[in-house]
Amino acid sequence: MTSPHPTPEAPQVAVRGEARLEVDPEVARITVTVSARGTDRAATLADLTRRNTLALDLAKTYGEAVEKLETGAFSITPEPGKHGRGERIRAYHGTVLLTVELSDFTALGELTTRLADLDLTRVDGPWWALRPDSPAYAEARRTAVEEAVQRARAYATALGTHLAALLELSDTGLVPPPAPLGGMRMAFAAESADVPPPLDLEPQRQTVTAEVTARFTMAPPAL
Repeated sequence: MTSPHPTPEAPQVAVRGEARLEVDPEVARITVTVSARGTDRAATLADLTRRNTLALDLAKTYGEAVEKLETGAFSITPEPGKHGRGERIRAYHGTVLLTVELSDFTALGELTTRLADLDLTRVDGPWWALRPDSPAYAEARRTAVEEAVQRARAYATALGTHLAALLELSDTGLVPPPAPLGGMRMAFAAESADVPPPLDLEPQRQTVTAEVTARFTMAPPAL
């Protein structure tokens, strides 16, 4: 049985392995804010509902290119009058937030442009990302382990010995790509029947970092 504590008969070496991979993104995410404004609450809500339906229907026409389509926060807020007393309402503001996630980047520029061309619709993004189960994470871990083994063998070779057994392997960190600081914001005025040409969007490479620590026993060096 291998002793958990280093001894002259069973010396140990502890090393760290690191990996840093640059990979292509797997999904792109945009947020769509649909708005409406009016002096009548019911009419404002009706406009908001209609514009929200238009945005949803447009996204759905892209079929499997859209992996996820979600409706987020909804609000309709009264705007009080600037002058006068009482609770006089000047206007109503309504918004609905949509999130669209695409895996087909060839459709991204066209969909983004067409959504931004809708009335009172703002588009933010894209934000590039990897899926939670992306193979890139497993590859980063595997590369980090391989580096740890290579380091340990290098130390053993320098001492004139070899590795005998692995005592411990610890995954000290898997760092996903950093969250974006901000995306592009688009809000085209839909006064013309002509849709602007699709945007040419270049996918942003993602960085995945993994770290492991490993502890090995070595055969007694021949001193």
